[in-house]
Amino acid sequence: MPEPHELPILYLDDDLLAINKPAGLLTLPDGYQPDLPHVRKLIEAQLGPVWIVHRLDKDTSGVLLLARSAAAHREINQQFSAQQVRKTYHALVIGRPEWEHIHVEAPLRSNVGRRKRTIVDETYGKAASTYLRVLARFPQATLVEARPRSGRTHQIRAHLYAVGCPIMADPLYGEQPPDSTWIPRLALHARTLALQHPASHQPVEFSAPYPQDFERALKALAQLGSSGGGDA
Repeated sequence: MPEPHELPILYLDDDLLAINKPAGLLTLPDGYQPDLPHVRKLIEAQLGPVWIVHRLDKDTSGVLLLARSAAAHREINQQFSAQQVRKTYHALVIGRPEWEHIHVEAPLRSNVGRRKRTIVDETYGKAASTYLRVLARFPQATLVEARPRSGRTHQIRAHLYAVGCPIMADPLYGEQPPDSTWIPRLALHARTLALQHPASHQPVEFSAPYPQDFERALKALAQLGSSGGGDA
């Protein structure tokens, strides 16, 4: 697990901190195992108090934004509530979808059943919208861009599963047991995040490069042959 100084910092000022969160690291303390390392604990050991404004699943890598003041936290929360924050994820999914891009609008209900999954539920689910676009096709998988409009729990994972394209190595929504031939963890990466800076009110965007395991999976799949996806 990374030390505080090893967390890749993408941006830092008096109001904002953006990091490239490694896969396997919690955003916040685990309710059952509170001693496990998590982002806030590691960051605060080095930079002082921070406020979490959104979360990434433990096995999701990529851009994670934190506020460095209560005022910045309030401002960013308002932007998230108003759906003014634009997030883009890249996922390696199992299969080859027939579509080049698709807008999934399917209401989601979370914490369902013993495994606490998120499912599409037309009756009791909350509105959820995700735009999906094919970036590259491989013989055994597809690289997909996902842009969620809402922020439901496991939204991207559940929506991709619902359209028949589960994320590679997803233990909840993919194969059972998950196929780790190409990557040993959930193949989901938070690629970019854009919002209005809480102090300057200017647009800012943060981008996180792929981690090594994601890059290796892409290269291995590309060696089997690939073709580009369509335009949005």
